[in-house]
Amino acid sequence: MTTSPPQVNGRSRTAVPVIRDWRTEFSVQPEEQPVVEPAPEPQPEPAADLVAQAEADAIRTRVYAEAEERRIKAEAEADALKIKAAEEARKLKLANDKAEARAAEEQAARNARIAESNRKRREAERAEVEAEKQAAVDEQAAAEAAKVVDKADKKWRGWAIGFYTLCAAVALPVQISAFWNRDKPWMAGAPVLLEIAALVVAFGTAAAVANKRPHWHFRVITWVLAFIAASVNLWHGSQEFDAATAIGTALASIFGPGVWDLHEHGRIRRRDGVVTRKERRAAKEAAEKQAAEQAAAERVNAERQAYRENVARTAAAELDATRAKEFPEVHNHAKRLAADLGERTITESIWKRAKLDVDGALPGESAAIFRMRNAAEMRVEAARLKKPVNTLSKTMNAQRASQMPPGQKPRVYNPPARAGRRRAGDTPKYVSAARKQAAITARNASTEEQK
Repeated sequence: MTTSPPQVNGRSRTAVPVIRDWRTEFSVQPEEQPVVEPAPEPQPEPAADLVAQAEADAIRTRVYAEAEERRIKAEAEADALKIKAAEEARKLKLANDKAEARAAEEQAARNARIAESNRKRREAERAEVEAEKQAAVDEQAAAEAAKVVDKADKKWRGWAIGFYTLCAAVALPVQISAFWNRDKPWMAGAPVLLEIAALVVAFGTAAAVANKRPHWHFRVITWVLAFIAASVNLWHGSQEFDAATAIGTALASIFGPGVWDLHEHGRIRRRDGVVTRKERRAAKEAAEKQAAEQAAAERVNAERQAYRENVARTAAAELDATRAKEFPEVHNHAKRLAADLGERTITESIWKRAKLDVDGALPGESAAIFRMRNAAEMRVEAARLKKPVNTLSKTMNAQRASQMPPGQKPRVYNPPARAGRRRAGDTPKYVSAARKQAAITARNASTEEQK
């Protein structure tokens, strides 16, 4: 424990009273009188005490400075931790917001896809229902049309059979008259047998058509029997009766089987899918129209291709002329290369090789372009650093001490006045706080330069 100095600012210090018991000191005792003690005379302190006091003050100052430095460092670290925590919290919040927004977008997209799928499903179901309804309507219409066709066929078949019977009834009397003989009366059944044979063969034709079997021989036999009956009617009618009877009965023998053959001919064409004359004409017109459209499309495509080729040739000629004007040496070398490689024109690969041979750079690059680019980069860097361009190269790569921040003026090396080279210890070392601050400043300066 050190002794306080006896004098302060040239005046003697009074002794600080020692309080022993506050109850006795501050209690009122009127019967006692305060005792005034004489002040002790100041005694000079020895020199050793002053030196110790100075060392103690220095130690206190150093300890206080170190404590203050530690406090400042701790506060800086705490602030840095707070800033880092705040930054991490901000980044985490941004990441959470982005994740939430992404999840919301994915959910919205999922909902949209589900809604689109449901809409398409409903449309498909609606289209299927409509298709079923339309199929039912078409089936009903086809059934009605089939009924109408079947009814018409049946009517046509009935009329054909009726007409055949009527013609046979008209033609039979003359034929029976031709074959009648009193001595041989059974010969009168020959014409009936002839007409019945023709009718049976006609029915055979109908069966062959229905079973999709050959039918031409049935039709030939029917026509042979019909012409035999017509010949008998025409010969006997012209001899025994008049010409009208002969011709009428002969036509009746032909018309009956002919009408029935027309009926079967229609069935055959419908079975085989033979198109009508109107359908053939419509198909022919459609084919001619399609051929004309295809020819027109081919002509237009040929014209377009010719136009593209002309444009490509014109563009290639203009490019070759421009290259010959702007890069004459490269163009001449490229022509020699093309001739040497067996090419008629200067291709892109040949031009690239010629550019490398002459300028030493790829197309779009050259020494002048590099110099122009470097100069532009220096101008931009000078504008960013607010410095003239002519001093930029000196300041950007100027050497400086690693522990010192960059200065406004270039660093000038001043060697020591004494002879000999520099040795360790010539420059006094910085204190730790100064070294740390200089390192932080140099680091910040290098970071700014890199930006």
